[in-house]
Amino acid sequence: MKSWSTRVLSGFCLCMSVAAQAQATEVFPVRPIRIVVPSAPGGLADLATRMVAQKMSESLGQPVVVENRAGADTMLGVRFVKSSPADGYTLLATSESVVALPFVKQDPGYELKDFAGIGVIARSPWLMLVGPGQPDRSVADFVARAKARPADMSFASGGVGTTPYLAEQMLLQRAGVQLLHVPYKGIAAAIPDVISGRVTMVFDATGSSSSKVRSGQLRALAVTSTVRNPALPDVPTVAEQGMPGFSSYATIGLFAPVATPREVVVRISGALQAAIASREIRERYLAEGSETVAGTPEEFDEYLRRQSVEFGKLTSDLALQKQ
Repeated sequence: MKSWSTRVLSGFCLCMSVAAQAQATEVFPVRPIRIVVPSAPGGLADLATRMVAQKMSESLGQPVVVENRAGADTMLGVRFVKSSPADGYTLLATSESVVALPFVKQDPGYELKDFAGIGVIARSPWLMLVGPGQPDRSVADFVARAKARPADMSFASGGVGTTPYLAEQMLLQRAGVQLLHVPYKGIAAAIPDVISGRVTMVFDATGSSSSKVRSGQLRALAVTSTVRNPALPDVPTVAEQGMPGFSSYATIGLFAPVATPREVVVRISGALQAAIASREIRERYLAEGSETVAGTPEEFDEYLRRQSVEFGKLTSDLALQKQ
């Protein structure tokens, strides 16, 4: 006859085996999902992610909560997601800055290979913005004033190596001017200072600033798309204003820690694709100057690899030193 202790041990092992099998067959998700945005509230990454998260929750059957973790030029939030369990319950929503920062930071605390791409949340061109009290009415006005009085002018960004910073530096390099850089914890945090005139210029996504341009809070000197944006048809492109071929876009993507099970990544991707295909999201994006980009996780990963090559070349061309 088995001893009491042997029977207890056998029963315990049986329970653990059943629990493991139940967990293995558990259909994701069974609890709320958190999406970390590594910048301040109010920017394109924050606004677009909150719109999409609400629609994703309908497909997933669980709440999808957005949490802002700004700091260290977005690296604070990126590192947090990298070190989170790779179970699909903590995700990252950020711009292509996640690709660019390792090229300009001595110790970013992550590599692109630490993440699995899920898909694109939104894509939007930048607006070159100044406050209503600034005298500039065009890119040419801005450049002429910057060449005449560079010490009196400045530009804002979400930090060195972030995508708006790189786009701004591309334009300033083409124009042959150097201005004081003022970093913030995300573009949204810089907007009040641009409106008031404390900072001269900023690049912000059309999808997050078009309403402020229409209301007169900000003046758009140019848009960085290849053609004029339907949301602001009177705003000329940079290319129209003496810089042929100039274009730059903000692409907000959704990421998971790299070890996340592939079936979980595919499940989240399906919810994302359903969200951006919805009439509500498409109409909101169109009105605000953004666009959707459908695709599989594999296609997004390939896009990120191409962007890594391009950002490596861009940071080299701009002679940006690692900080």
